[in-house]
Amino acid sequence: MKRVVASSSVAAVATCDVEGTVVAWRRDVELIRKMRKDMIAPVDTMGCHKLADPLAAPPVHRFQVLVALMLSSQTRDEVNAAAMKRLKDHGLSIGKILEFKVPDLETILCPVGFYKRKAVYLQKTAKILKDDFSGDIPDSLDGLCALPGVGPKMANLVMQIAWGECVGIAVDTHVHRISNRLGWIKTSTPEKTQKALEILLPKSEWQPINHLLVGFGQMQCQPVRPKCGTCLCRFTCPSSTAKNVKSETEETSTSIEVKQEVEDEFEDEKPAKKIKKTRKTRTKIEVKTESET
Repeated sequence: MKRVVASSSVAAVATCDVEGTVVAWRRDVELIRKMRKDMIAPVDTMGCHKLADPLAAPPVHRFQVLVALMLSSQTRDEVNAAAMKRLKDHGLSIGKILEFKVPDLETILCPVGFYKRKAVYLQKTAKILKDDFSGDIPDSLDGLCALPGVGPKMANLVMQIAWGECVGIAVDTHVHRISNRLGWIKTSTPEKTQKALEILLPKSEWQPINHLLVGFGQMQCQPVRPKCGTCLCRFTCPSSTAKNVKSETEETSTSIEVKQEVEDEFEDEKPAKKIKKTRKTRTKIEVKTESET
């Protein structure tokens, strides 16, 4: 909320806005973490961090992480996981990718989104890695973004998963949509969202925010018909369509009872006689989760 002290107090207003936004995102993140605790989203079991072979040699493992992320764009986690399994069944390595003919690789990747284009990207990338990186993947954001078909979101996740280094926030469609819906930021592209979030959030939140919001976006805050009625953020979210929905109508284990206490006094029209009427309901907010019951 903006609090203007004087017309010339632009700096004070800006500070107040930032402070309000920080309070908002911290509050929302805690509520989303409560909801995510009882959710099993596709990203939890079939996300790219789960798809590489943990027993493979480190360079092969890192290459598989890169491949999983290259295939993940415009593709559901379930479809991506199935394609990765087919690739691993054939032996997923730089050398094996180079052995495939493009039509054969397309057959394995289908129905991954834009699978024909990605088949070409995979072969071009495999050749670059073999010739320029000694059969490994780049260990920098710039090096990864220079590969065919690799953008900032993929590169940031590769750095986190393959190299264990967080150098930026990975912003996909879920992170972009939800952070704008909740009013933390106001941006038009994922790239602008990344820059805004990296200013707003402390670095300790850069890595976990992607996984948190992706799962939340898959299960609760979907692009179309989000489940605002059962969302704990609905009372403060500026985009909520269910700010006044009571918990009795919710299909969730979260129980919120809201009552109001109001006392009204008024006089009758006759001056000699005063009538006092009291209307009381008690205000009580209780939040219970399954873990408490």
